[in-house]
Amino acid sequence: MTPRQVAIVQDSFLKLVPISELVSDIFYDQLFLENPDLRPLFPTDMKVQKIKLMKALSAAVAHLHEIDVVVGSIRELGAKHKAYGVEDEHYDAVGAALIYTLKTALSEIWADELEEAWVKTYDLVATTMKEGVPDQ
Repeated sequence: MTPRQVAIVQDSFLKLVPISELVSDIFYDQLFLENPDLRPLFPTDMKVQKIKLMKALSAAVAHLHEIDVVVGSIRELGAKHKAYGVEDEHYDAVGAALIYTLKTALSEIWADELEEAWVKTYDLVATTMKEGVPDQ
């Protein structure tokens, strides 16, 4: 990622922090609307899960300029997700729900450049998570 892409992702994420509850609601509503088969992978009460989502996004975004600092944590997260039943194809569904969520929540500033930067961010995180899954 370019320094500009890192900067615009980090700047745009700051706009999400005050509305993090809404952001997580939009994300999971969209994910389950488009992929109802994924709902059983999650707890019935989503309150803690929604907080975890925003914390994970925050950590990844905060360290985009120094991603090596969080690679180990992201890989561990990938291993945990595999243990929960997450498969490689689920990452595409999550990425689509994330971009939909960001486009909705950041509609006033959303542009092609911001979308490209967020897609690259998600691809980086998803690829790193998959690297944490042991070969079977």
